[in-house]
Amino acid sequence: MGYRGSTETRGRTTAVIIFLVLVLGLRIWVVEPLTVSSTSMEPTGLSGSTIFLLKTSPPPDTFTAGQLVVFQSPEDGHTTLKRVIAVGGQHVSIEDAILYVDNVRIDEPFVDHSRIDGTYFGPVTVPEGHVFVLGDNRALSIDSREFGAVPLKNFTATLLWLQN
Repeated sequence: MGYRGSTETRGRTTAVIIFLVLVLGLRIWVVEPLTVSSTSMEPTGLSGSTIFLLKTSPPPDTFTAGQLVVFQSPEDGHTTLKRVIAVGGQHVSIEDAILYVDNVRIDEPFVDHSRIDGTYFGPVTVPEGHVFVLGDNRALSIDSREFGAVPLKNFTATLLWLQN
């Protein structure tokens, strides 16, 4: 009886160790949780929110306007959450707080236009192989208006989930 109990204990211990190794492996190589540490994406991503990243680079042809993306900031190298506004070859401008892509007004219900009234930017053309990104909280966001369009090579993960 004592021998059988130690075999069961070893089996449970082995199962727990295998489970922990699998979870750790997933965390290191597959999925990474991060905490949003700025207000630049409010109200979509609140400071303190958790995001989960799939640690694979998205294919270059999958970026679409409105998509939330995660990349290494060209400014400081930190992992950054922003919204895709335009891709290579498109034209971007902001006129009195209103966003235009290829001279078409873009509806952005998540942006508080009253906080950025009187803001002008561009027009600029997004270089091929780059993505133009903006924060939803335009008044406080450091984004492509500051550091330019982001090279596709800077996108190192795919956003799986955002929890506010």
